[in-house]
Parts: sequence; C-alpha cells; structure tokens
Amino acid sequence: MADSTVTIVGNLTRDPELRFTGGGRGVATMGVAVNRRYQVNGEWQDQTSYFNVTVWGTLGENVAASLTKGARVIVSGRLEQREFTTREGDKRTVVEIVADEVGPSLRWATAKVERTTGQGGPGGGGGGRGGESSGPVDPIYGDEEPF
Repeated sequence: MADSTVTIVGNLTRDPELRFTGGGRGVATMGVAVNRRYQVNGEWQDQTSYFNVTVWGTLGENVAASLTKGARVIVSGRLEQREFTTREGDKRTVVEIVADEVGPSLRWATAKVERTTGQGGPGGGGGGRGGESSGPVDPIYGDEEPF
C-alpha cells in the first residue's frame, strides 16, 4: 500500500511534548492549526483545520528543543490511522501526521540553523564529520557535504 504523503503549513497550537520510549527513542507530539481564508459573495470567511503531529527520533528531540507554541511551521510526512480505547471503554479512531521533516516557516520570520551531531542515516540528524563514515559514499559528491 502506498503512503499518503502530506505537507502542511500552520502554527503550533501547543509546545511540542517530548517523551522517550522504553528503549530510549525520543518522540514528540504537537498540534498544528492550518488557517484558510476565502471569499464568499465578497465576504471573507475563515476556516481552521487542526492536525496532531507525531515526530520520532532525533527529529522529535530537535523539534522539542527548537519550536514553541505559536511558531509557524512546515510539516511533511505521512497520514497514519490508529485506533485506541478510552478510559470509559469507547473505541476511537484518529488520523494523524507522522512527520518526516519539520521546519520553521521563514515567510514572516528568520531562523538560525545549528547543525547537531547525530547517528546519521535516515532521520538521524548530523553527518559523519572528522573522518567518520556515516554510510555509503555518494558516487557524485563522495563523502563531501552537499552544502
């Protein structure tokens, strides 16, 4: 089955909440409000959609350390549906975004990017500097940083 990839731009409705699994892997959860403004018969209408976003690993840790409520963000990821049972025993279904990438929107703000050290690889954060290899060598760029 193909993934459902989505990209949203909106504002954080709450500070990202960082937790750790039993194995020590970070996971951040946050809410994003996406506003839409349109005209009907010459009158402006506002519509807001709210999305729950889950961010795993180093990316989640970086999100929790960098972003706060109200920040305008760009989130790219996949839609994921899951079921759970409430304390009252009711079954619920929720669709949320599991983020592959999160960043501040620079439309009305500036940001300073600081590279972190990490495990490398997909979603791993930083790359292997100082002679360390973080994976296969790119056939075009070698082990040189692409930017």
